[in-house]
Amino acid sequence: MDFLNQRKKYKVNCMLCGEDLVYGESYEDVDCIYCNNKFNSNVTCKDGHYVCDSCHSLKGVELILTYCKSTDKTNPIEIAVDIMKSKNFYMHGPEHHFLVPAALITSYYNNIGETSELKEKGLLIAKKRSEDIKGGFCGFYGNCGAAVGTGIFMSIITSTTPLTKKTWGITNEITGRSLIKISELGGPRCCKRNLFTAIRQATEFVDKKLNVKLYDYEDFKIVCDFSKLNSECIGKECPYNLYK
Repeated sequence: MDFLNQRKKYKVNCMLCGEDLVYGESYEDVDCIYCNNKFNSNVTCKDGHYVCDSCHSLKGVELILTYCKSTDKTNPIEIAVDIMKSKNFYMHGPEHHFLVPAALITSYYNNIGETSELKEKGLLIAKKRSEDIKGGFCGFYGNCGAAVGTGIFMSIITSTTPLTKKTWGITNEITGRSLIKISELGGPRCCKRNLFTAIRQATEFVDKKLNVKLYDYEDFKIVCDFSKLNSECIGKECPYNLYK
């Protein structure tokens, strides 16, 4: 998809023009400005531009896979932040739904000293599953993709399926605990805040349930350096605010 490199892209709001996104109640047929494929959506920018989830996430997903396969870092927050600082990763978007399980999978396998082949296999499965979580899932479906990402992570490392007895419960529980904590912080949506919260909750859960400590979550202070890119940032109400 070389066409993604042919136009200037903005890190926030509309990738093409930078205008605010408009979330409507009704769905209409729209054409993606990058791939020209047709979609039925209720989200465009103020100027009517539409970018499909695949085009929005493409660069970010490639970056996640490349970084996570090669890194030996063990702190999932640091892994996620390194990736999010890239110019190819946007302030908001469905790529975060893959980043959560990817950072956790990478951290988990690096912590326990598992083979790179198993880590890569897990990352590819997480990529495939996260593609089913649409952009705007939090507000339209009441289920933030960052929280779902923690369930994807748990399912993969425990080989859980719909028919599994032993780990089916904790696979759903980790999602639930992450989602509750995200909901307590309130809206509007912030993909960074929700990602930090989901990873923090998942880390504590893995420590207590699987006896694997991904990082020193009790003492490690998560600080967000992305607020300047987020016009809906809740400022000092956010637990990760730089100036709090």
